[in-house]
Amino acid sequence: MTAQSSKQRPKFLKPAENWWEEDKSEIDPNNATTFVYNPYVSFSLEQQRQQLPIFSNRSHILYLLENFQTLVLVGETGCGKSTQVPQYMTEGILLREMMADPLLRNYCVIMLDEVHERTLFTDIVMGLLKKILRKRKNLKLIVTSATVDAEHLKNFFSHSPSNKDTAVIMSVHGRLYPVSVYYLKEPVADYVQGVVDTVIKIHENEPLGDILAFLTGQEEVERAVSVLKERAAHLKSDKGKLLILPMYGSLPNGEQLKVFRFTPRGMRKVVISTNIAETSVTIPGIVYVVDCGFVKLRWFNPENHADSLVVVPVSQASAEQRAGRAGRVRVGKVYRLYTEEAFKDLVEATPPEMQRTDLSMAILQLKALGIDNVLRFNFPSPPPAKNLLSGLELLYALGALDRDGQLTKPLGVTMAEFPIEPLFSKCLIISGEFGCSEEMLSIIAMLQVQNVFTKPSIGQLAIKARIAKRKFEVSEGDLLTYLNVYNSFIKHEMSREWCHTNFLNYKGLRRASEIRQQMSKLLHHFSIPITSCEGNTEVICRCITAGLFPNAVYLHYSGVYKTVRGDQVLNIHPTSVIYTLEQPQWLLYCEILYTNEAYMRDLTVIEPSWLEELAPHFYQKTVDKDY
Repeated sequence: MTAQSSKQRPKFLKPAENWWEEDKSEIDPNNATTFVYNPYVSFSLEQQRQQLPIFSNRSHILYLLENFQTLVLVGETGCGKSTQVPQYMTEGILLREMMADPLLRNYCVIMLDEVHERTLFTDIVMGLLKKILRKRKNLKLIVTSATVDAEHLKNFFSHSPSNKDTAVIMSVHGRLYPVSVYYLKEPVADYVQGVVDTVIKIHENEPLGDILAFLTGQEEVERAVSVLKERAAHLKSDKGKLLILPMYGSLPNGEQLKVFRFTPRGMRKVVISTNIAETSVTIPGIVYVVDCGFVKLRWFNPENHADSLVVVPVSQASAEQRAGRAGRVRVGKVYRLYTEEAFKDLVEATPPEMQRTDLSMAILQLKALGIDNVLRFNFPSPPPAKNLLSGLELLYALGALDRDGQLTKPLGVTMAEFPIEPLFSKCLIISGEFGCSEEMLSIIAMLQVQNVFTKPSIGQLAIKARIAKRKFEVSEGDLLTYLNVYNSFIKHEMSREWCHTNFLNYKGLRRASEIRQQMSKLLHHFSIPITSCEGNTEVICRCITAGLFPNAVYLHYSGVYKTVRGDQVLNIHPTSVIYTLEQPQWLLYCEILYTNEAYMRDLTVIEPSWLEELAPHFYQKTVDKDY
């Protein structure tokens, strides 16, 4: 998003021919890193601009902006629509600008880039900008998208009472080559192993050219990379060696940058990636794409009020975006690990995040911006009413909203300033009252980092890693285990060698330290005392309960855990420290992950009496509950 200031061994079927378009945007909305591949880096800036297809459309764009308030720019990958914009910022920063100046009077042109990704905050920003455009006739908006929803966007931003169009569509062509698509004759039982087998098959049978393979998450990526490296070490091929690299959102920037370097002569680069490489980045040299056919999405269930990570089949649009990665440098090939009939049965497009995620944080932001009736807010794709009501109920339970749906002061107003989930911001804000804000800062910061513990998949290293993890584990659960890890990391002066010895993610811990510093400044800003409970774990667990109380589960007499809200059956994730312990009666979870079953992650052991004491408005004891 940009704002310009007014001040300045699978067997495959015969391929079918097709054409695809693709695009790039932010890798991770939390760190706002954007990577752009530039083949003309040795040219002068002016020469680079002239090489881009969008350069020849410059006058047309300016003309349309003179005559229309909103320009929907449908730009294929490589056309230059993103690189020709003078400033980059995230949706969150623009929302902060709106809080300070609701009409954005310091800006004359706003550009929303990559709106086809339809993230939660992109939709919020579009809804807010529609209101601003009606008030400020001199404000211009450019909306860029790589997909065919341009007509929907044009209609959304057209608002003239005289029926005169205030929005217009313009298309700019990019650079793409034909792509051959191969489907499986029969589905694979394990798509991770299928990706590995297909990469090896490509390397042994196809001319040199880099490979991009898609998997659903960091754990799958690391598993595939580990197995591929082991198999590559024993390969005897005249195609050279394999350079195998992972790619996922929480990977440190330095590691991410490795995939953008040119492949050394005589080698073939293999990038194993999550769906961030689908539209977020453009990796040079990719000729072959392997599509596992699945993606991990957040999905909200209003029945049990849980926002869960679910592995689901990709949409047809996502499959075509992935295929488009193979057509950038020359004619490419795509290997889909599913049948052609399965492709035809896929949904056309992935539902917008607004329609499938917990809306409590979005509601909090809208309330802070003065949107009193969020049920009537003009969203580009309206979310289910149940989801909105669930978000309002949660914020009321947390004390962020009053009975009239207004932000409470100071709690609700303060929570809106924290760029983390409301449950976590509540924990942080009240930690000053509990006298454990030092500890909560560390815990919440660690929860923002994925996979603190590294997991070697084979041999003695896996055993050593498990033994090393036990040094930090405590019976109170995962969150206090993370606290032990962070405190030890600081005690050992943030040593990379110490992390390596203890099988810990050094870059992740450094990132947690940075996040902790940022949140510490916010606590200072709101005059929340930063104090330590000096090792009193009960105080920390009670503080966690005061924030995460909606996520309580109890041990049912049948031997399974059930949520108090919704009575959903959940299992302890195998990576949890609780997994190998005697089952506690009551737990709080931070996240639910769906695979073949529903698993709870990041657990804390609690006493049921704490729920009655700290959330009496939410819980009351009954005599017939099965615990």
